[in-house]
Amino acid sequence: MRRSILMMAVFFACFLAVPALAAVPADWPKQLNFGVIPTESSDNVTGRYHGLARHLEKELGIPVKLQIATDYAGVITAMQFKHIDLAYFGPKSYVDAAQRANAEAFAMQLGPDGNKGYHSVIITQKASPIQNIEDTRGKVFAFTDPNSTSGTLVPKIYFVKELKIQPDQYFSKVIYAGNHEAATLALKAGKVDAASTNDLNLMRGNGKSWNTDQDFRILWQSALIPNSPMAFRKDIPESLKEAIKQAFTSFTDPETLKQLKAGGYAPVDDAAYDPIRDQIELEKQLQAG
Repeated sequence: MRRSILMMAVFFACFLAVPALAAVPADWPKQLNFGVIPTESSDNVTGRYHGLARHLEKELGIPVKLQIATDYAGVITAMQFKHIDLAYFGPKSYVDAAQRANAEAFAMQLGPDGNKGYHSVIITQKASPIQNIEDTRGKVFAFTDPNSTSGTLVPKIYFVKELKIQPDQYFSKVIYAGNHEAATLALKAGKVDAASTNDLNLMRGNGKSWNTDQDFRILWQSALIPNSPMAFRKDIPESLKEAIKQAFTSFTDPETLKQLKAGGYAPVDDAAYDPIRDQIELEKQLQAG
């Protein structure tokens, strides 16, 4: 009798699973590959996005594989050659991906307070004698990744346009640390004298990798930058696009959002990043001049 009940339970479990499998459209991929730019170490990024990936699996009914590249360009290239279907980009890397990799923004990751923007900052050690940008002349400076908006593009425009200085000439040495966490840790360790990052990544590492108020002094803060987008390839099925949009904009799990240091996801379109295109064009003009 017990065996019969067990067999019936297995039968009904299999029977109930059939509609879920059948609900996945035939033109969807068997697996959704989700790329994420490396704003910090691979382990930290994977840990933060694990819950979101599992949410997508549940909502879409297909496996979701996280792929963390070693640099921003790697995520753009992966989408260009269709190795990923979906990605978390920075604003500048998204603009590049829209041009080169057929990327289409659909959701903006909100800040913890629901804000739609963040700031580039230039920081130094709290104990440093450096009090302002002028004091950094002849020092060692760290940008993040060449494709970073807040860690490279925005501060470079500030240096060249506003201060009329060329970083390679103004500082004794310029390095690219690779990501925001690496640049901030290089500063904390005394390997560089000043670094560029953003207020969002400072908050993400606060209390874990550093204590922002005790360890650093902010020398400069930019105007508001539009928050980073989620983008998929334009050529994936329309029904999958709509399902992904719905999965993101309906996501409210407080624990995962706490890990992400995010307030949720709001719909966004490509035009929201036109100001970044203007910044990139300005950078080109300044370099040419």
